[in-house]
Amino acid sequence: MFTFGGILLAMFLGSLDQTIVSTALPRIVADLHGLDRFTWVATAYLVASTALVPIYGKLADMYSRRTIEVTAVSIFLVGSMLCGLAGEFGPLPLLGDGMNQLVLFRAVQGLGGAGLFAMAFIIIADLFAPAERGRYQGFTGAVFGTSSVLGPLLGGFLTDRGTGLIPGVAGWRLVFYVNLPLGALALWFILTQMPPLRPQTAPKKFDFLSAVLLMVGLGPLVVALQLNKAVYGWTSPLTLGLLAVAALALGLFVVRSLRHENPILNFGLFKNTVFRTANGALFLMGGAFLGVIIFEPLFMVNVLGESATRAGISLIPMSLGVVTGSMLAGQMVSRFGHYKRWMLAGLSLLLVGLSLLATMPVDVPYYRVLVFLAICGLGLGPTMPLYTLAVQNATEPALMGQATSASQFFRQIGGAIAASVLGTVLTLTLAQHLPATAAGPAARQTVVAEGPALPSAAATGRPNEQVRQAFSKAVSRVYFCNIFLVVGGLIMTLFIPELPLRKANQRVPVAVE
Repeated sequence: MFTFGGILLAMFLGSLDQTIVSTALPRIVADLHGLDRFTWVATAYLVASTALVPIYGKLADMYSRRTIEVTAVSIFLVGSMLCGLAGEFGPLPLLGDGMNQLVLFRAVQGLGGAGLFAMAFIIIADLFAPAERGRYQGFTGAVFGTSSVLGPLLGGFLTDRGTGLIPGVAGWRLVFYVNLPLGALALWFILTQMPPLRPQTAPKKFDFLSAVLLMVGLGPLVVALQLNKAVYGWTSPLTLGLLAVAALALGLFVVRSLRHENPILNFGLFKNTVFRTANGALFLMGGAFLGVIIFEPLFMVNVLGESATRAGISLIPMSLGVVTGSMLAGQMVSRFGHYKRWMLAGLSLLLVGLSLLATMPVDVPYYRVLVFLAICGLGLGPTMPLYTLAVQNATEPALMGQATSASQFFRQIGGAIAASVLGTVLTLTLAQHLPATAAGPAARQTVVAEGPALPSAAATGRPNEQVRQAFSKAVSRVYFCNIFLVVGGLIMTLFIPELPLRKANQRVPVAVE
């Protein structure tokens, strides 16, 4: 349980970091004079963390799980410290100004952050048998939901009121420094309480060429998806060039993996029906999750005229729903088995919530939106632990790291692709319905050219009625697209074979010491 606590604490750090920085970004950009590069603060982390997830899974199958976990946490903490120091000493040789430093150091954080998520599920699979693993994996959903609530609130508090807590240190820097004591505590738990969890067979030579091809492929892919499609459309030379590089590198990665004796991702896993169908569902559900998180605040601000703060607070019921749904589903599966029925129940509930969101009138009360979001959260909760549990239960122990990290990877890449596509849907809908007379031709052009997150009525009160109607139609269309993602996930889930949950692990962690 001490090991489990350390793993959850490390996962909490990575999850918290994804949300705590967002509220500090305006102050960071102002201090470091980097408005033209502010999106890269998030993109650099996302690129690094996505590309490294499969590599961590392979390393976990080859070497001591404890060693890999300690390495991931250490890299993350070094990156956090460097992010807090970005720009503190002015421009630096090779690194450039403070904003360039921050972007680079966020990538370092991402290199460690990838391991915090991937290793959590891998190590939990070592500690607990599948029949009882559900109740413990449910806590991972609770950690994720809790950090989603605490992150923006803590980030805003430290940014606004943290200056002076440490003499001479700006409040936004504490957003990164707060990781250090928590990370040190996690390291202590892991180093003192966690068994080595070494592989049962001698490791073969690591395929470094495949690792390079994977990172060269995934990096441009994620960047291409993150580009503002209103400026760099899907047919722009930059987007097409990045996608071409990604396709070539990933194609070479697949060829290399099929021929190498020790591939980073064993493609034989795709012959496993559970692995194939569960990851297909996770790919779609990653998109559905971000489709709510990203676009719901736009509805709050631009349709209901709520402040950015109240728009952020509105996501708390959804996060609490995710926590409740995740823990409840985990407990029920551990007690009664039959994980598939809880997956289907969660997806059905999510469809109800999305249908309610997609059909909201322009004058829907604020509290009613919170109820709809809570329903979505309850439906999303079981998707956190159960699909991964199904994959682990159907995978042999020698491939557990690869199979588990693949599940995290498909969820992340599905979210990135869906967010980009749904953003395009929203922007095109706004271009069609937002009239030039609502805010003037220049303002309308700004909405279409610079992206959906820019227009905000919070500073001036209730939005213009025509603007409200346009955003209401655009966000509703996004939610309808989300419904199709969930229906696809539901169909994939129907084809997942439900194997009996094993009541004993095939490996005994302590015995490997």
